Amino acid sequence: MADKLLDVKNLSVDFKTTDGAFHAVKNVSFSINKGETLALVGESGSGKSVTALSIMQLLPYPLASHPSGSITFEGQELVGKKETFLRTIRGSQIGMIFQEPMTALNPLHTIERQIGEILKLHQKMNEAAVKKRVLELMDLVQLPKLKDRLNAYPHELSGGQRQRVMIAMALANNPELLIADEPTTALDVTVQAEILELLERLQKELNMAMLIITHDLSIVEKFADHVCVMKNGEIVEQNATTALFSAPKQEYTKMLLSSQPRGVAKPAPDISPVVLEAKDIRVHFPRAKNWYGKVTEVVKAVDGLNVTIKQGHTVGVVGESGSGKSTLGFALLRLVNGQGQIKFNGADISAYNRKQMTPLREDMQIVFQDPFGSLSPRMSVAEIIGEGLKVHRANLTPAERDELVVKVLNDVHLNPDTRHRYPHEFSGGQRQRIAIARAMVLEPKFVVLDEPTSALDVSVQSQIVDLLRELQEKHNLAYLFISHDLRVVRAMAHDLIVMKDGVVVESGPASQIFANPKQSYTKILMEAALNLKARAA
Repeated sequence: MADKLLDVKNLSVDFKTTDGAFHAVKNVSFSINKGETLALVGESGSGKSVTALSIMQLLPYPLASHPSGSITFEGQELVGKKETFLRTIRGSQIGMIFQEPMTALNPLHTIERQIGEILKLHQKMNEAAVKKRVLELMDLVQLPKLKDRLNAYPHELSGGQRQRVMIAMALANNPELLIADEPTTALDVTVQAEILELLERLQKELNMAMLIITHDLSIVEKFADHVCVMKNGEIVEQNATTALFSAPKQEYTKMLLSSQPRGVAKPAPDISPVVLEAKDIRVHFPRAKNWYGKVTEVVKAVDGLNVTIKQGHTVGVVGESGSGKSTLGFALLRLVNGQGQIKFNGADISAYNRKQMTPLREDMQIVFQDPFGSLSPRMSVAEIIGEGLKVHRANLTPAERDELVVKVLNDVHLNPDTRHRYPHEFSGGQRQRIAIARAMVLEPKFVVLDEPTSALDVSVQSQIVDLLRELQEKHNLAYLFISHDLRVVRAMAHDLIVMKDGVVVESGPASQIFANPKQSYTKILMEAALNLKARAA
């Protein structure tokens, strides 16, 4: 019989609020054996992270409390233990990788100091021993190049490097249990694959148990031995991974599994008018200047790119962070200065100034990646959506403007009665619908969609993809769809552009590239995103 390492029984978590107690977690039970991986999955707000933080007793007590439940680690009860005892467990026997490494790492301390602090605290190592162990950890997490940059600060590292440093910190004292809270959120698909493979390798080498918290079911299918599905603070289903994925019992689990963006884009007519055509687009940013202010070095964010987008068609743009995807979208909308020819509805707009571009803005819209950051917190939904109407249709009366706001809210399946509320009163998926409504109210012909689903739960992603398809069919829209999630792109795009370091690596019909990628870089992206096979037993 396997050795039980962690045992959680009937765990409940309440938070004190001005309206009384909020029941965040309700009677949750699960266990993890040594060397095993358990996944907690569910949508935002389901209680996954609160459950994980309860294990290490890191909730904001006494605002948080446990009305019921027991958490035993190697037979020792953790609930209600004194801080002095818990410090001997945290970071030593239980390690944790937090969701966002940029905020979890101290911006004022070097990498060496942050990792070394854990070693000094738990193992009382001297400086020489700390240095040696930090170098070992850099090798362990496959960051040999960082050995010469241990005095670097978190902001000087890439997202993947920061996540590996977090893993190094979590593994510094060889813990028996590693808790990974959304360990790949906001990472490129290739970096995601590298991080997950690294965790799997380290788990085998160290015979470590893992608790993975995620809403990405592809990660779960590949890496977890057992799965617990959470909804509204409760575990609605738990089973071995293969059994749960092949025969889910609960409707909610079935909904999550079916919500993953699947399938391919609906065919669009080949004989359609060209909405936007761009040739030899170049956007170069200065990297270094000499003493006289002359640019001596440039970053070629976009370098010689051609694209044609037809009415009713979607061109997908994929690539890793820094490949130039978003810059391309901004350049086509003339929001950044660049070189090359851009034709919109047959007119050459390459040399248009700001005043000349203004009338075209209602036909050329953009939906940004972060719906919360792109919506003004000081404006109501009606004001946000109606702002463009005030500029481009100034002759409308307030009543006529409100009528159009109501119509577009219905189009994006939001209750028009909520239009007088503010962005913070909506969920992430609802905020993205508001951002889409703001773009659609002007009835544009061309829309740039810049990572519109990256910050959303998988079920909400699927809803937004369905909405965008519906709007495209209804209004015959041309889309430029920018994303690093190839499953979403495959569900949306008719044509595909693969970018790397500002240039096109491969382009053509999306179905052909997904079926038979020719370039090695494209193959790496496809394998990292789509070839997610179940882990061998």
